[in-house]
Amino acid sequence: QVHLVESGGGLVQAGESLRLSCRLSGGTFSSYSVGWFRRPPGKDSEFVSAVTSSGLVIDYGDSVKGRSTLSRDVPKNTVYLQMNNLTPEDTAVYYCAADEFAHPVKLRLESSYDYWGQGTQVTVSS
Repeated sequence: QVHLVESGGGLVQAGESLRLSCRLSGGTFSSYSVGWFRRPPGKDSEFVSAVTSSGLVIDYGDSVKGRSTLSRDVPKNTVYLQMNNLTPEDTAVYYCAADEFAHPVKLRLESSYDYWGQGTQVTVSS
């Protein structure tokens, strides 16, 4: 069974940066595409970024373009989301998700993923 564990969230001030981590276990890491989503308080989930099983970063959501970078460390079975210049609008629970068979063009959609982590809270103060 594939498991995903997020870490790296916390309370930061506006303008600061965070690097979130998503570690996959229970499967062959290089076989999975991994995506990041976030859910702000009282709002629907939104797409952040995704990387294919071959290591290609597919896209970034409009709200984080120019401020975020997705990367992988295959030997550590870990995907990183670096977020810079954080604002209070970035406050959300951030989730990573993985799927072995999803087509790359569908990775912006939550329904494409079979496995989800429990999330890590990011809170940005004014």
